[in-house]
Amino acid sequence: MFRQRTNLWNNFWIYLILFTLVLFFILPMIWLVIAPFSSKASLAVKITLPSLNNFRELFKNKVAMLAFKNSFIISFSSTIIVTITSMLAAYALSRTNFKWRSTLLYALLLFSTVVTGIAAMVPLFVLNLRLGLIDSYLSVIFVFIGGFLPVSIFIIKDFFDAIPKDYEEAAIVAGSTPSQGFFRIILPLSQQGMVVIALYIFMNTWGDFLIPFILLRSVNKYPVSVAIYTFFTQEGLPLLGLLSAYSLLYSLPVIVLYIIINRKFGFGFHGGLKG
Repeated sequence: MFRQRTNLWNNFWIYLILFTLVLFFILPMIWLVIAPFSSKASLAVKITLPSLNNFRELFKNKVAMLAFKNSFIISFSSTIIVTITSMLAAYALSRTNFKWRSTLLYALLLFSTVVTGIAAMVPLFVLNLRLGLIDSYLSVIFVFIGGFLPVSIFIIKDFFDAIPKDYEEAAIVAGSTPSQGFFRIILPLSQQGMVVIALYIFMNTWGDFLIPFILLRSVNKYPVSVAIYTFFTQEGLPLLGLLSAYSLLYSLPVIVLYIIINRKFGFGFHGGLKG
């Protein structure tokens, strides 16, 4: 009996700690959903009569709405270019053997993990300044391409390595060229890898703040991640109603994209395929 009471008491504290942790992480999400529809938003989670005033004010802000266009231009351009180039480079590394292959792979891994965006910002800024690319979409897109290309090559290379070379050899015997074998056989079999890369790049470029903040000067070229900081007063106090509404709209593209990809390809949170 004493042991049972001890176990119940221990389980109570375990469940209490778990509940507290869950509440700690879920409260900001609840606030993000409730605050945009409150006429007097505050940091407290309060359920009030719903109002669309925050969204009306937001849609009148031309800079805030233009920022969505800028974010889509930067994110989609970076995603498409990195996905295509990484697949071509990864296929070459997967199917060819040369003397410095291992060294090149190690250098790519080292570059993608050691050289962080913050450490490289000064030389990147100087380089873009000398090229005359400051305050242009190209400066941000080029930096994103260089930053995400190495890790994308590594990710998609694993998918290519898992595809037997016999498939391509059979296609060549049947009369296909190597390029036809790549587009007709390898690409369809590696769709999951392509989607993983595209989603990874889009999410990171969509949410990045530092690089566009440093390289862009015009307010009309700011992406959402930078424009969101305009919803503060001169004293540095946040306009919670507009800020929460803008944050909710900001998070919707990534959520919608994940839902579409999850239904299309069957990805679960574990990163594999559903049975």
